[in-house]
Amino acid sequence: MSGNERIAVIGAGAFGTALAAVIALTGRSDVTLVGRNAGLMKDLAADRMHDAVLPGIELPDSLQFSAEADSISGADIVLFAMPSQAQADAARHYGPYLGKDAIIVTCAKGIDKVSGDLLTDMLERELPQHAIAVLSGPGFAADIAKGLPTAMAIAAADMAVAERLAQAISGPTFRLYASDDRIGVQLGGALKNVLAIACGIVEGRGIGDSARAALISRGLAEMSRFVAAKGGKAETVRGLSGLGDLVLTATSHQSRNLRFGIALGEGETVDPAHGTLVEGAYAASIAARLAHELGVDMPITDAVSAIIDGKLDISAAIGQLMTRPITTE
Repeated sequence: MSGNERIAVIGAGAFGTALAAVIALTGRSDVTLVGRNAGLMKDLAADRMHDAVLPGIELPDSLQFSAEADSISGADIVLFAMPSQAQADAARHYGPYLGKDAIIVTCAKGIDKVSGDLLTDMLERELPQHAIAVLSGPGFAADIAKGLPTAMAIAAADMAVAERLAQAISGPTFRLYASDDRIGVQLGGALKNVLAIACGIVEGRGIGDSARAALISRGLAEMSRFVAAKGGKAETVRGLSGLGDLVLTATSHQSRNLRFGIALGEGETVDPAHGTLVEGAYAASIAARLAHELGVDMPITDAVSAIIDGKLDISAAIGQLMTRPITTE
């Protein structure tokens, strides 16, 4: 897999558009952004701007746009950049148009809420003839699209595939680091959203930055235990897709998950519609259930899940966390 790759990015939201733009800027690949809204894709091609999600950022002249599913048929690499809960539907819709040797890269940070499976496992069932990789890590769409320095992880079951993808997608300001731990990379990306909600609750309640630091560090320990129990490598959590993404998402107001947590901490009623693009709102209950089944202790995740589900108020949750038995670190 050398230069001149044909790459399709499916999903014309902020993240998908940013990925397509930064890959097109390398000049090494033919890149097409694919969406289902024909009017939107026509406007993007004409205006070279997607102000609804990336205001003021000009899209590269070399980037192509399409609303036709068969436009992915010649792609060597296909990035699935829609939200986690839409990935199964996308696999069924676009699957028949994939080229025989196309590699699929899921770019969502979540767990399938129906099955509780990792997205790579779900996609392997839906698209069994294709290699499935995952891209995750600390990167906001606006930063990526503006060409600000960003580093993320890309993982495949075969390290050679991960390395080839990293070479094909990376550019001067967008660096991918290869991994063969799809479990660790995915769970880091999914669970940090839950912990970002917890950090938002702390901020919304005005509990202080010391409490946020404690949540980040103890949350990282939770993530490590869960990743190991699921068969991944605990050390992966200390890399870009775990610690790196957690620090970004738990401290920046660009994070939907942090803002969602702040709203909870300030006493706002949870509107289910508010959580549609808040990946952590889905991941919390799924992760809490899976952790219970695996016998993994995840008190912060349990608390966030119970708060979102209306089973525990925030003051009680904080009290429970602060009165847990004192142990060694």
